Amino acid sequence: MQLILHGSIPAVLLRLAGPNVAAVAATTALTFADVYFVGRLGTTALASLAIVFPFQTLMGMMSNGAIGGGVVSSVARALGAGDSDRAESAAWHALVIGAFMSILYVIVLGLFARPVFSLIIGPGEALDGAVDYAHVVFVGAPIVWLAFMFSALLRGTGEMAKAANPIIVASIVHIGLSGALTLGWGPFPDLGITGPATAMIVTHGLAAIYLVSQVLRGEAHLRVRPHRFSWTPIKDIMRVGGLGLINSTGLVLTVIVVTGFVGKFGSDALAGYGLGSRLELTLVPLAFGVGAALVTAVGGNVGAGQIGRARRIAWIGAGITLVVTSVIGISVALVPDLWVDRFTADPAVYAIAASYLSIAAPMYGVFGGGQPLSFASQGTGYMVIPVIITYTRFLVVAGFGLVATIFDLSLTTVFVGVAAGLSVVGIGQVLNVLRSPGWSHDLRRPAT
Repeated sequence: MQLILHGSIPAVLLRLAGPNVAAVAATTALTFADVYFVGRLGTTALASLAIVFPFQTLMGMMSNGAIGGGVVSSVARALGAGDSDRAESAAWHALVIGAFMSILYVIVLGLFARPVFSLIIGPGEALDGAVDYAHVVFVGAPIVWLAFMFSALLRGTGEMAKAANPIIVASIVHIGLSGALTLGWGPFPDLGITGPATAMIVTHGLAAIYLVSQVLRGEAHLRVRPHRFSWTPIKDIMRVGGLGLINSTGLVLTVIVVTGFVGKFGSDALAGYGLGSRLELTLVPLAFGVGAALVTAVGGNVGAGQIGRARRIAWIGAGITLVVTSVIGISVALVPDLWVDRFTADPAVYAIAASYLSIAAPMYGVFGGGQPLSFASQGTGYMVIPVIITYTRFLVVAGFGLVATIFDLSLTTVFVGVAAGLSVVGIGQVLNVLRSPGWSHDLRRPAT
């Protein structure tokens, strides 16, 4: 904690963000591998993956980013203020929240996957494949939530490497296991579309076992033990995490709505857009690599009353992400082959994916630079304006989609709407840090 409060800002970000960036690199490789393996099954399988992927991403955003960010913020602010009892109470209540949320995923997306996905696409093989995938990955939701709640406890105390290392190892194992189970390598069963989902649950289970053992051995420097139930720590976590849930839902709801509009143009369009949007959604975990460090660093400094230092940390983290995501976005916009050729040889699917990237990808840098500022706002405990920004983006994108549908316009109109929405996020988050009362009020007070 002393490094967070008094060390040089580059050293703080390197220490905190380095392990996260490594973990993100591993999970991004995992995402690429899943698309590659499923792409070998054909266009219909890619369309199935496009349907379920936003929901799977939403679970990761909620458990690791939203609620996980709320836990990190609460623990970091408590420790920054020197209140270890409040930090330990937050740790216990984090597990209660995680258990409740995981059950919701089991019920809504595990047991009722078909009626939910039917809102996006009609009956057919693509829907059947998405439902089969969901039955595996969302029934296993408690395993995912357990892993990320204990990871958040470690991150809240600044133990980024100990939180990231098992995720890195699990991601590497997942790549091999996903290929083996999807395509039936050697003695492994050929599970087809459910191969990546099965690999995800198995590897997250292994990571969860390790993370739990780390925390219980005292590596988080917190005692995780039952506490009398209290709404105070719940409110403190959910003041950030609850709005983070709404924010994450808005991010993924935008992709789901666009998926619905694109689905009207057929399976080729859905598969092509799925390839493009998957790259877009990988930018959120990439921003999380730096953003998770910002939650801890900003939260600790806010708890200590060092608001100016917290703001400087946020700007530097956002600048780093802006550069990286700009390079990615401009590269794939100019040369779509860098991404699309890895996953499909279908000319129709390729053309749609390339069109999407040429329009939307130039805005990836603006979007990527804004996302860490949203995470930084988690550290302050004020998330109202970041959530408003997310839903403004949703309205912009949905508006373009409705116009395209009503006036029977081409997919290009939908893709322009996506690009406009990405710019809304980046510009809005910058204005939030510059002008929002949340970055100028007394941010030290705990939630009540």
